[in-house]
Amino acid sequence: MAISEISQGDKRHPTHARSMGPDACEEVLVALRRIIHGTDLHSKRVARESGLTIPQIVVLQSIRDLGEVTTKQISRRVSLSQGTVTSILDRLEERGLVERYRSRTDRRVVHTRLTKDGKAALRKAPPLLHERFLEQFEELAERQQREIVRVLKKVAEMMGTADMDAAPLLEVGPIRKAANPQAE
Repeated sequence: MAISEISQGDKRHPTHARSMGPDACEEVLVALRRIIHGTDLHSKRVARESGLTIPQIVVLQSIRDLGEVTTKQISRRVSLSQGTVTSILDRLEERGLVERYRSRTDRRVVHTRLTKDGKAALRKAPPLLHERFLEQFEELAERQQREIVRVLKKVAEMMGTADMDAAPLLEVGPIRKAANPQAE
């Protein structure tokens, strides 16, 4: 079955996926486990090298890209709940990587901006996707890149996780200090 048939199903054989048998399901399971394992190893490497978790880096990048922003804006940008983003911001603020302040025009609104240390931490952070994956992905034609993204979104949808907060899949809790104190 072609990749483009995955999201629409094989109209010639509505039960085509079932007829492939347990071997196909086993292959899916093995592929997903490999992806999860690779993601876990890379997440640990990023944390070890930068002293930051991937969600923390994603939030820092969002603040860098959007400028002085609210938690709600960050939450929308990074596809995490506002509660998760608030928790991440608390940790980043404790480390002096971000600062939060009330809006001058509406005291109910709290903005966040990067500190000098936050900008430095982002410059030192390794890529969030494995370098080998990035190199090979960037070599693909744009059509192939879009197809991979579409299929991965379909897999997330099939697993009922398309709209799920990504944080449970990534470490958001405190981590041990980086081996390199300058990485902090």
